[in-house]
Amino acid sequence: MGMSLATAVGRAVQEGRELPKPLPRQLAWQECEVGAIYHFDIPVYLPGGWQWQPAYTQTLDPKVYNPRKLDTDQWLAAAKALGARYALFTATHMGGFLQWQSDLYPYGVKQSPWRGGKGDIVGDFVKSCRRVGIKPGLYIGLRFNAYWKVARQRVNFGRGGDPQKQEQYNRLCERMVTELCTRYGELVEIWFDGGTLCPAEGGPDILPIVEKHQPNAVFYHSDERSEHRWIGNESGIAGYPCWATVPSIEAIRHGVRGQPRRDILAHGDPEGKLWSPAMCDAPLRNHSWCWRPNEERKVRPLSALLNMYYKSVGRNCNLILGVVVDRDGLVPKPDFERCVEFGKEISRRFAQPIAQTRGRGMTIELPLGGEKEVDHAIIMEDVAQGERIRKYVLEGLAGNEWREICRGLSVGHKRIEQFAPVRVSALRLRCTAAVAEPIIRKLAVYYVGAG
Repeated sequence: MGMSLATAVGRAVQEGRELPKPLPRQLAWQECEVGAIYHFDIPVYLPGGWQWQPAYTQTLDPKVYNPRKLDTDQWLAAAKALGARYALFTATHMGGFLQWQSDLYPYGVKQSPWRGGKGDIVGDFVKSCRRVGIKPGLYIGLRFNAYWKVARQRVNFGRGGDPQKQEQYNRLCERMVTELCTRYGELVEIWFDGGTLCPAEGGPDILPIVEKHQPNAVFYHSDERSEHRWIGNESGIAGYPCWATVPSIEAIRHGVRGQPRRDILAHGDPEGKLWSPAMCDAPLRNHSWCWRPNEERKVRPLSALLNMYYKSVGRNCNLILGVVVDRDGLVPKPDFERCVEFGKEISRRFAQPIAQTRGRGMTIELPLGGEKEVDHAIIMEDVAQGERIRKYVLEGLAGNEWREICRGLSVGHKRIEQFAPVRVSALRLRCTAAVAEPIIRKLAVYYVGAG
């Protein structure tokens, strides 16, 4: 027979256990739920568009860089239509091309003909975010830099062997991060492409810069700090259950005994001591993060995006979709239209619940004001107080009898349950296992129907 809540809580207190809880910046990031990330960089001007190998090994002539119709307001209109609450831009990617006004080295917008060498896409992007009420973040590539001949954050294309040049590159990375963290106001996230080496590994001392200048930004990531984790694939899909806690940063990087890394990434660990919720990322164009000509066919269908949403946001994760920008500096029409279609469908499904409530305790009831047909429910814990639910059953009142509709394990920030339509007059959430009194910030029920 399962341990009672009182016994579980009593034992936790006796053992001195305290539930892990998110920092305010992690909580703000989780509240965003859906984001957009814009990959745009000088390799889109290669003859066949973006190619990965040249992107991180070749320095292109800055004169080819000329997004003559660039409109970051149009980018953010796509994000707003998508339902994104935050967005990120690749300030510098694998080639090391600097897309803001910088004198750190002569390879960037300052050396291009675009806007007479005075353009600043990072600044434009942040302003566009703020105009539409979307939180801006920046993606910074330090691991690869074709201009500096760096791979895996080591000079000489990863071979190392030049301590003086490595030191120079490390200090350069610190100055890049300082410029980006001090010029554009508050950011929701600083995302280091593939992570960044920390000083103990021979890398730059980045974390103190972000802590000083962007204390409210989520840091992603290094061996020193990983304030969210990657889900382990680029399909936009999490495993289930999916907990926001993990044993340690080491577990995220390498796994721990009895828990392979892929399982930690996909599922987390309900007994983990570190709050590191999962991020599911996927390109809007299947397998294409960056623009190439004639790839409109790769724009994912609405059904695929909905599947991602249910299996990311609906499984206690954030979903971030990669949106391409073409050579002219615009989100292509098919991609923009799919963003609109997706956002409208999510709104149609979940903007107006039939009924909703909140409360504390092992059982929460939701009367519907009469018998109604329902096929979805959303459950949200107040994760500011930690993840407390370990098992639950969702039941519906049919006539005078409570009947099970579905059951699950993790809830966390948000759990979306989809089930065959049933006619009921009330819903009941019954938590059958918890490590502390459940705090339900939202229990809502919907009828979505076909479509």
